[in-house]
Amino acid sequence: MTSADPAPARRCAVATPHAQATAAGSDVAARGGTAVDAAIAAAAALTVLYPHQTGVGGDLIGLVRTPDGQISCINASGPAAAATSVDDVARRHGGTMPTVGIDTVTVPGVVGGLSAAHALGGRLPWAEVWAAAVDLADSGAEVSASLGRALVNYRDEVLADPGLRGVFAPDGAPLTPGALLRQPALARTLGQVAAGGAAAFYSGPVAAELLAGLTRLGSRLSAADLGAFAPETVPPLHRDHGDHTIWTSPLNTQGYQLLQVLGALAHLPEDVDVDGAGAGALAALWSRANRDRARLLADPRYADVDVDELLAGDALARAAKEAVTAGATDGPTAFVQPRGDTVAVVSTDSDGYAACLILSVFHPFGSGLLEPTTGVVLHNRGAYFSLDPASANCLAPGKRPGHTLMPVMITRGDELAWVVGTMGGKAQPQIQAQVLRALFSGASPEQAVGTPRWVVGGLGAGEPEDLVLIESDVPAVVQGAIAGRGYTLQEYAPHSEMLGHAQVIRVDGDGFTAASDPRSDGRAMVVPVPAR
Repeated sequence: MTSADPAPARRCAVATPHAQATAAGSDVAARGGTAVDAAIAAAAALTVLYPHQTGVGGDLIGLVRTPDGQISCINASGPAAAATSVDDVARRHGGTMPTVGIDTVTVPGVVGGLSAAHALGGRLPWAEVWAAAVDLADSGAEVSASLGRALVNYRDEVLADPGLRGVFAPDGAPLTPGALLRQPALARTLGQVAAGGAAAFYSGPVAAELLAGLTRLGSRLSAADLGAFAPETVPPLHRDHGDHTIWTSPLNTQGYQLLQVLGALAHLPEDVDVDGAGAGALAALWSRANRDRARLLADPRYADVDVDELLAGDALARAAKEAVTAGATDGPTAFVQPRGDTVAVVSTDSDGYAACLILSVFHPFGSGLLEPTTGVVLHNRGAYFSLDPASANCLAPGKRPGHTLMPVMITRGDELAWVVGTMGGKAQPQIQAQVLRALFSGASPEQAVGTPRWVVGGLGAGEPEDLVLIESDVPAVVQGAIAGRGYTLQEYAPHSEMLGHAQVIRVDGDGFTAASDPRSDGRAMVVPVPAR
């Protein structure tokens, strides 16, 4: 859904994957909040409305822009427990990092990340920004189409965990779209966060209850692990792209991959049409980038990765040359159920504030565990670790995993041009690239998010790198070109959520145009705001 500017001179734009979350953010803006306040309110609401994709038990990576033009990156990705033992995890799971379960739960970063965003650009009181989320959890909200699908697709996982089952299948069968979902334990938790700030979650009453539940489930996380957590506010990674500059998140996130492939595209021969018969070259570029990611993506505090080398012109030229003829490496691939689950919130206002917040429990319903006392769905971000001692991303005490979340802002000179965020797991760089290439070519935000989509390598941890998820309305010439390189195509209906959902705001001089991906339950709004 899209929205363009109303007549009043002062405005705020918000886009999210759920209409009620967008409304929560817009309402905060209409009451005098900044775009950052609006984004926090919307994100908090999504922890209630989209619990299969995000929650206060997950992580957050965000970009915040302030009126002076400064763009800051918030890295609120949590580390593994200080008591983590690679040998113990390997012994319990046959030498392979599990994709779900208590050993995949790292320190949740969402609450700390939202607090950091509020410190950078919030105006309204913290409690006021959280009020809508608390009410939605307490009074209840209808099960959305997206949540309903997840409850069908992951029925066995939901029913297997007492915490998930108690919330999402209270009468023995999973709730269906339109049913009322009430989350009283989560409402209490969010109320404590609203009243006590991030400290309530990491060292206060929520921390005590959450840790007791985690310990019962077998977690090695401790009070010291939670209490020591603090998000990092760091300079974004950025590169010029034509007349624009692309801003995204640095390591330990995969933001560099977007810049890597967009840069390599400029080195392809002019007769290679990656939107037509040359689409196989684009698939090959993504395959190469995915292999680089598997080898290099890691916490920079533990591994030395030279991103500048990856983005250097000669490296990009080599990648482009290889992509002209390269293809899949493993032959036919079995079909899978894609597992990347994330939400994006984007916002801008007339004062010059903007936010792009990406928050996630990683896979649907995260680790497959809901701590019942707090109502918190626990993420499985640790699933992205390796147990290979030679890997840059090997599990270690206090280490953050390589991360898929990657917010994006685009500037032209000193002016903000677009804010773009997407769900999509490890395919987020690919979805971002598709949306940005459409925007750079003159597409409206609505056109850019609605374009037929395909991605190489799936969405979640462990999904085959030679599998291409593709919507059926992708042109036949593109499908043929990709299949001709040896990739296995797994087809979905047009505008399938399995291909991720994106949110976009375009800055039109002193106005905004916003769009929410039709693959979600989302809405985009541009609302008048009071004079300041």
